[in-house]
Amino acid sequence: MATSKFHTLAGLQIPRGMVWSDEFRWSRVEKSLEYSITGAALIDAGVRLAGRPITLQGEVEAGWIQRGALTALQSLADADAIGTHALVLADGRTFTVQFAPGLAVEGGPLARPELPVENYPYIASVRLITV
Repeated sequence: MATSKFHTLAGLQIPRGMVWSDEFRWSRVEKSLEYSITGAALIDAGVRLAGRPITLQGEVEAGWIQRGALTALQSLADADAIGTHALVLADGRTFTVQFAPGLAVEGGPLARPELPVENYPYIASVRLITV
């Protein structure tokens, strides 16, 4: 599988150091368990077709994103919050996603610059869901 220096979301570049932090916190199968009046286990199961969270997360040590790229992601989330977008991870995997409900894009500067320039590093999270 070919790798890239970036993830891309709707053509915007996201550093590959922003890792998919909740990749293994989701199950495709949803189950519920109840007990009947006789004490028998009633198990209901189904396969989820969409809604898998994809959170790309930077940290203090790695995965910084430049202010300009973060601003572009925020603008995309504000302009097209319910539209679908192509996400291509740096390892080549592709997903059709939309911005997650709630705070989809957030970040803060690595330090406390008085007037941050477009290439100043930020620590950010981008929250998406598959559709």
